[in-house]
Amino acid sequence: MKDKLVASLIDKRIVVTGGLGFIGSNLVHSLIEYGADLAIIDSLDPRSGGDIANIHGIQDKIDLFSADICDFETVASVVQDADYVFHCAAHTSHPYSMRDPQLDVSVNCIGTLNVLEALRKLRPMARMVYVGTSTQIGPMIENPINEQHIVAPVDIYSANKAAAEYYCRIYANAYDLDINVVRLPNVYGPRANITSPDFGFINYFIGLALRDQSLTIYGKGEQLRSVIYVKDAINALILSGCSDITGKVWFAANESSVSVKELADSIVKACGSGSVINIEWPDDRKRIDVGDIVIDCSRIYRDLGWQALECLENGLKETVQYWKSR
Repeated sequence: MKDKLVASLIDKRIVVTGGLGFIGSNLVHSLIEYGADLAIIDSLDPRSGGDIANIHGIQDKIDLFSADICDFETVASVVQDADYVFHCAAHTSHPYSMRDPQLDVSVNCIGTLNVLEALRKLRPMARMVYVGTSTQIGPMIENPINEQHIVAPVDIYSANKAAAEYYCRIYANAYDLDINVVRLPNVYGPRANITSPDFGFINYFIGLALRDQSLTIYGKGEQLRSVIYVKDAINALILSGCSDITGKVWFAANESSVSVKELADSIVKACGSGSVINIEWPDDRKRIDVGDIVIDCSRIYRDLGWQALECLENGLKETVQYWKSR
């Protein structure tokens, strides 16, 4: 499989939006290994999690454009010679999206439309991979959820990500653009922001535990979450980009879901520090919680041969080793 990917990506011009962020920077590191010609668009806005340190050691192999994804002219100028576009740029915080919905819609919706319009006008032959989210589904009606599950988001971030996914589908259908979507659940691993809850609760919990602080769980922590180690997520994105299949939406997640309490306990064990405490649900968080999430990934396995390879224990071990070595 790797030989096929190398053949598909070597010397190809690949644009990664949000390429200094958690998922984007891990993707960039992998694409460099495949011999791709990389360009990054990233605003370096702290609210989006971008960090120049995430491309340490490979900066000289990348064209970096420090720009807001909402700046159409810059987006168009970078995308116009792309063979692939991986659209990772996003605001990712559910609570923050409720506090500042206009900012969230500007990045997650307008930013996505800018990428799509640039492709439509200047580079319609390029392949685009949109990084979606499992949270757009909302409460789980059928267990497990799959790509046909009803979409009923309960917060602004998830609603905007769902809207952006629909934009991708519309542009693919109306303008024959080559677009695939990969919906990811809770992603964890190296290069994440571990100091703020705005960039994924697993990564934040890891940061708290490494600082020997308490990991706060709402309620009993029995709600189930689907997770994925970042290396597995990146493999899914790259496979979706290189596949002959187009116009598809896939979930990519670990085969088994895990409770929030079990996640927290596993993180404390992996870090060798920290503790877990339970508190009552804050009303504002309870209102936007989706309950249990269990994902069926049979479609992506059937179409692309992809499956998650890292179990939670090994993924946490690698992540903790990464941070302790810094």
